[in-house]
Amino acid sequence: MKHQSFEPKRWAETDIDIQISHCGVCASDLHVMRSGWGETLYPCCVGHEIVGRAVRVGKEARPGIAVGDRVGVGPQGYNCHKTDCESCSKGIENYCPRRLGTYGERYPDGSISYGGFADYCRHDSNSVFSIPDGLASEDAAIMLCAGATVYEPLKELGAGPKRRVGIIGLGGLGHFGVLFAKAMGCERVVAFSRKMDKQADALKLGADEYVATAEQKDWAEVHASSLDIVTSTVCDARMPFQEYLGLLRPKGRFSQVGIPEAPLPPLDTMTMVLNGTSISFSDSASPSNIREMLQMAADKKIKAWTQVRPMKEANEVVADMDQGKARFRYVLANEQAF
Repeated sequence: MKHQSFEPKRWAETDIDIQISHCGVCASDLHVMRSGWGETLYPCCVGHEIVGRAVRVGKEARPGIAVGDRVGVGPQGYNCHKTDCESCSKGIENYCPRRLGTYGERYPDGSISYGGFADYCRHDSNSVFSIPDGLASEDAAIMLCAGATVYEPLKELGAGPKRRVGIIGLGGLGHFGVLFAKAMGCERVVAFSRKMDKQADALKLGADEYVATAEQKDWAEVHASSLDIVTSTVCDARMPFQEYLGLLRPKGRFSQVGIPEAPLPPLDTMTMVLNGTSISFSDSASPSNIREMLQMAADKKIKAWTQVRPMKEANEVVADMDQGKARFRYVLANEQAF
């Protein structure tokens, strides 16, 4: 990456300009920078876990946000909100067929979306969220993508009392999976990762048990048919997909939120048929679920595990992220915004 200026989307009275104080570093940023999910529209300014202060608010912006308010933007930069849009009309704007990402996409007027590795950004007000008091900006930033991506499927799959939940992968998304599942009151939370080096962290986050799939040879047999809900945050196409599905109890539900650059491994559907299990996929979260998640985090004082680094070190941070050094999410901070 190199420092340069960019021209934001053309101003509309539904927009909000934000002076960025914090931006999380997401695996999506790395995928997009290397065109891992398809050809990227370059030049591209990544970053979709943004928190800062509203410095300009359009006359037609959605109610509830004023200049000076602390606000945030996640992966959804634009949704159509048209009356003929089934998704927007139902409040699931994250599935709007006309939706655009916070960066690297072209708006209907031809301008391009740019993300949060920057001093300022401009986004449609319907994609901007108020940040509750009591929630640190660095924590709120990474909840807007990493947190939201696991919160919605956990909620929709019924996480709560008397539910046994498995979280596969203990990184930026996975650590939120453990935190949120415990906050939702789940009976048992089991964290899965490849090696034993994250066991102490998993237990400190609140997991009841930790499983190292690369070092415990009989893990799949020991934990077969033991969980009601499994959320997979890993994005490695080589993962033992069939064994993960075998963790489900009859009528159990599996959610895959990690997005590999290659196709997922093949699976034996007969096993799922005989046990009545199902698999689903999820794209971030609806605006209502994001607001609910942020408020829950503030009310229950959920503390994300972040490592805050100066925005000027973005290149070094991205390299460290790519090498798996984050515990569990890097956040870039604009020093001049404080």
